[in-house]
Amino acid sequence: MEAVQGAKVVVTGAGGGIGAALARRFAAQGARVVVNDLDADGAKAVAEEIGGIALPGDAATIVTEARDALGGTVDVYCANAGVGCDGGDVGEPLDERAWSLSWDVNVMAHVRAAHALLPDWLERGSGRFVSTVSAAGLLTMIGAAPYSVTKHGAYAFAEWLSLTYRHRGLKVHAICPQGVRTGMLDASGSAGDLMLRPTAIEPDDVADALFRGIEEDRFLILPHPEVAEYYRARATDPERWLGGMNRIQQQWEATR
Repeated sequence: MEAVQGAKVVVTGAGGGIGAALARRFAAQGARVVVNDLDADGAKAVAEEIGGIALPGDAATIVTEARDALGGTVDVYCANAGVGCDGGDVGEPLDERAWSLSWDVNVMAHVRAAHALLPDWLERGSGRFVSTVSAAGLLTMIGAAPYSVTKHGAYAFAEWLSLTYRHRGLKVHAICPQGVRTGMLDASGSAGDLMLRPTAIEPDDVADALFRGIEEDRFLILPHPEVAEYYRARATDPERWLGGMNRIQQQWEATR
């Protein structure tokens, strides 16, 4: 792919799951890839597999080090690292730490990365920011208020980047899958089993969807195409959509 061949790419949260699939796909297309993850062993294993550069650590603070490792330039930044904290049900104690972690990783890490990358990208008139959001960022997820709210924030930030800087050469892609067979799905418990697991796809399917989106120069990447119809229903008839989601909530409560 011409848009990727020879590109210098950073993928956060790439020690496994969607991030590892993205790193492999970029490398297979001729990119030089920095593999970032808090899991140092996972990052090193993926980097060794693809001939990339392992850069363990917090995704929110690695832009400068990644740029140096790539010779001074980042062409593509994949803000893929994320957390899926449960919580937010009425009657449960408010978990301030879960909310703070979700904001920091799911939203502010994207903001910090863009802040560090944009000056160079705007000066040279090119750059590509890939945000792994979630269908929860367009819709919602039962039983996971911090995740749902912050994924809405991640989507809104990606949207803002695109509308603000596209005429200055910035390409932005927001990936919004439903269930993907990763550790995060396994950790989502009974809510994930009910809503996500029946239609879950593989991480490689997400990478396929992103690269089709890059070829077609699309902002919104939907590895589950049916999400477009759900999103349309939510926008055009919110009362009906909320009623349907509440029925799923009640179904979930009956199994707990």
